Amino acid sequence: MTPPAADLRPYLDELERFADGQMSTAEQEAFEVRLEKDPALYQAYQAYEQLAADLRWVAGHETLYQRLLALDRRLDQRQDALTRIKRRQRRLQRQWGIVVAVGVVAMLAAWWFLMRPATPDLETAWSRYYVPEAGLTDEVVQESRRPLLAEAMRQYRDGHYTPALYTLRRVPTSSLGQDTLTYYSGIFLLSQNEPEQVRAAQPFLRRVAMQSGSKLEKRARYHLGMAYWRNQQITAARNTLRAVANDARNPYQDAARQLLRSNALPQE
Repeated sequence: MTPPAADLRPYLDELERFADGQMSTAEQEAFEVRLEKDPALYQAYQAYEQLAADLRWVAGHETLYQRLLALDRRLDQRQDALTRIKRRQRRLQRQWGIVVAVGVVAMLAAWWFLMRPATPDLETAWSRYYVPEAGLTDEVVQESRRPLLAEAMRQYRDGHYTPALYTLRRVPTSSLGQDTLTYYSGIFLLSQNEPEQVRAAQPFLRRVAMQSGSKLEKRARYHLGMAYWRNQQITAARNTLRAVANDARNPYQDAARQLLRSNALPQE
């Protein structure tokens, strides 16, 4: 007999606040204790995480389609704008000569200043402090036995994160632990460095970080904290990275300590 689906309604508000990092430190710790002791709450949490992941996966395709449409519209608008600007420049050059030429230079300088790609402080800090996951080694992958996994790791190392994610999802769970597949799904999403994808990575990384028996638990906790920081969930990021910094067995302890000592992570 198929077990009944977990009822999310009694816990929905708490699950949403916990997933979004909106709980205080005390609330978060209390909630995690309840997760370990309350089977009904844990089943609801698992169901919520799966539902959120499925919704984000569906939304991702729609988001990509809308982005392509928006890109087409922006290209058309930019071409029309450039045509109008060139026509206006020729007319003004005939009327004002040198004066208009100077004005055009000033306009172009102002346009470049306003439209140039911004480089927020967060981007610079992220490049400086984030330590990317190296991926599975060739010895671990054993390409002759797991060719799809080997291909996913090659794509990831080459910076092709979206194809790597698609390939990883084709890897049979029988050939690799579920926690490993979940962990690298989160890593590949986080590496795309887009707000939607970074947020989508959090449930995968959180799931592994809560598996005390997984060898990837500690690594997942670091990347989860960094995902919180990337999405400007400062309280959740600081709490998670403090746990990493205080864990001598975490391979990312030094990286977490360096970030916490810096000014890159805003004060609470």
